[in-house]
Amino acid sequence: MNVIGVGTDIVECLRIAQMIERHGETFLTRIYTPHEIEHCSSRKAATQHYAARWAGKEAVLKAMGIGWSRGIHWHDIEVRSEASGGPRVALGGGAREMCEKLQIVDLQLSIAHCRTHASGFAIATGGQPASNDGETPF
Repeated sequence: MNVIGVGTDIVECLRIAQMIERHGETFLTRIYTPHEIEHCSSRKAATQHYAARWAGKEAVLKAMGIGWSRGIHWHDIEVRSEASGGPRVALGGGAREMCEKLQIVDLQLSIAHCRTHASGFAIATGGQPASNDGETPF
């Protein structure tokens, strides 16, 4: 597998809190899937969890090397939690189609948050196996 792209994002939790306060349910349902809303809302520090998922979605797009304008919507990228607590990416719609086009077969995601900030880091892998022609890739 080749690394196709790497993406990272950081967001202030206060920014997400203000968006939730200003736009309420409209903001939440536009950005987050029902599963994400259920997960984040059930947490003591819900805003931090929402912010981490925001950063995770942005990091995934950056790892894919694309932006929101290519027919991809917020709900096309869902950040789920494994039983172990680690994040997992689930794709649908335009995001899934774009991954197929770009030959991305796996997306690894790490998210983190504290009281003030949340971050996401993603790696997209796939494509053809790297050639072993003896040359350094740098």
